[in-house]
Amino acid sequence: MKQSASHRAVPPVAAAAWIALIASVLALIVALLPVPLAHADDDPAADTATTAPVASAAGPVPNVIITNFTYGDAPATVGGDFTLGYTFQNMGRVAVQNMVVTVDGGDSFSIAGGTNTFYVDWLDAGYSLTQSVPMQALGSATSGAHGVTVGFRYEYVDAGVRSTGSSDIRIAVPVVQPDRFQINDPVLPESAYAGEEATVTMAYVNKGKGDVANVEASIEGEGIESAVPSQYLGNVSSGGTGSVGFAFTPLAAGEVNATLHISYEDPNGEAKTRDFPITLNVGESIPDTGEGMDLEPEPEPAAPLWAWIAGGAVLVVLVVVLGVVLARRRRARHAARQTDDGDWADWDGEEPEAGALDGVASGDGTRLGGGTSADGDRTQVIIDDSDGARR
Repeated sequence: MKQSASHRAVPPVAAAAWIALIASVLALIVALLPVPLAHADDDPAADTATTAPVASAAGPVPNVIITNFTYGDAPATVGGDFTLGYTFQNMGRVAVQNMVVTVDGGDSFSIAGGTNTFYVDWLDAGYSLTQSVPMQALGSATSGAHGVTVGFRYEYVDAGVRSTGSSDIRIAVPVVQPDRFQINDPVLPESAYAGEEATVTMAYVNKGKGDVANVEASIEGEGIESAVPSQYLGNVSSGGTGSVGFAFTPLAAGEVNATLHISYEDPNGEAKTRDFPITLNVGESIPDTGEGMDLEPEPEPAAPLWAWIAGGAVLVVLVVVLGVVLARRRRARHAARQTDDGDWADWDGEEPEAGALDGVASGDGTRLGGGTSADGDRTQVIIDDSDGARR
């Protein structure tokens, strides 16, 4: 009975070739496999070689830097608050640990509430963090850029060794002084006339802590003329005051409009200009009839005749009144003299006899004598007889 083709016997030579091919493939696979490490129990020398620390290449030392910072939309104002924001990044290839961040504002800034120290436990290589710190510009700060120092202190492990690192980053924050240069409203003249000079004044004061520089003043307008339309006032120090006057001449009557310009540089160096419009009601000029020559004063008109008569009558009345007063005073003095003479009468009220007091000495060595006045009244005479010189 015939066998089918699929059940034919394989020749011995072909079988040997297949076995040799399979063996070659297995040998190649085994050659490509890694050689296993020897164990400590197998070879002590091999154990010493494998347990020794393997030296690895040290990575770059981590360095923390600030990549960006902000202080608001505008520079910090002296005495004002602002928020300082900054972003810091680990630029190394190993992570940093136990990081302490400190913000120091120096003599120009202070922390406006809160603390200036922050803690970060871990920051991987290449990663960054952002922090915000409320701050205030001190009143002693001047215009310009002032520094803020941000310090970083941290640890890191490199090649199995723990080390420490630090970095101090200084950033600049601009500070400006508020513009407190105050200019008062113009003081207008009480009246103005066409063809006559008028003056407008303005007072100013620098209330800021910085100087104001290059102050200039000018006046312009239609229908006016000025011999000095522009003035340079220079610098105005902190607390300085002053005033500026504009002399001008209106050319015609009516309403005159003009503008006063004040330009200066504020404490931050920024140029500024302020305008003050004014309006004057100018009257018609007063005609000069003297044509510039001095006129002699007109003589005063003479008094009318009735005034002279009335004056004379008043004078006569005054003279009569004065005579009457003097006469009354004379009679009063005469009556008083007679009353005094009567006091020399006898002590008991009777008139002493004639000659009764002649030769009678007074207590002070004088003698009393009698006499008669020109009008016949009895008078008393005191005679000093101490030296016999008088009687």
